[in-house]
Amino acid sequence: MTDASASPLPPHTKPENPVSRPPALDIRGLTKAFDQQLAVDNLHLAVPAGSFYGLVGRNGAGKTTTLSMATGMLKPTAGQALIAGSDIWTQPLEAKRKVGVLPDGVHLFQTLTGQQLITYAGRLQGLDKATVAQRTADLLEAMDLTAAAGKKVADYSAGMTKKIALACAMIHAPQLLVLDEPFEAVDPVSASNIQDILKAFVAGGGTVILSSHVMDLVQRLCDHVAIMDAGRLLAAGTVDQVRAGGSLEDRFVELVGGRVVSEGISWLQSSSN
Repeated sequence: MTDASASPLPPHTKPENPVSRPPALDIRGLTKAFDQQLAVDNLHLAVPAGSFYGLVGRNGAGKTTTLSMATGMLKPTAGQALIAGSDIWTQPLEAKRKVGVLPDGVHLFQTLTGQQLITYAGRLQGLDKATVAQRTADLLEAMDLTAAAGKKVADYSAGMTKKIALACAMIHAPQLLVLDEPFEAVDPVSASNIQDILKAFVAGGGTVILSSHVMDLVQRLCDHVAIMDAGRLLAAGTVDQVRAGGSLEDRFVELVGGRVVSEGISWLQSSSN
């Protein structure tokens, strides 16, 4: 980097009065039906600007569908989603400039190198060549991928792929990062590095929405959390408010239900005899 004192990530402009900022994401009555089956049912959720927000739920709870609608990747059956005050469907260009997305099961251009992929993402966002080159170098360094910058993405490990996809989501210095299961299939070292990057992003004025079904991870990282099940919101607020004096996992199980208490499967217990 040209300045050793500079942040390794694209800069954010922190407003003088953060209290006056609109929600980073304001979901108003989002609904999605597939063949008369409701995947998301009239969901309302406001994510405060500057928060590290966890969205948790079982597999099939509607997390991915919700985030896909909120970021413009899936058209809702009904409802509205605003990113920092801009409607994702009626003001798509303005809204998408403010958000970086890491979708679940991300698909990247495998024949490009990591450096080429970040550069391509920056140019798509309308950044000039000099800015893209500087930010690409900064992001590769922050993600510990400088040595792998010239390797094709097809040859990256799962952890490296997640990090390069995250770099692409951050190249335009968005106000909001929306990450769907960002730590799935990622090794502990890469996961720790990504967590540090996200914490620095929030400390610099950004907002992160993290979708996961791992309660311990959310409780450690996030300051706010929302619990979803069957397409509906069961609870939302600060982590302390939602867990209500217990662990987030216990509170989640209490709200969602479905836990089976049994003595086990008899034929498995006798298999060692």
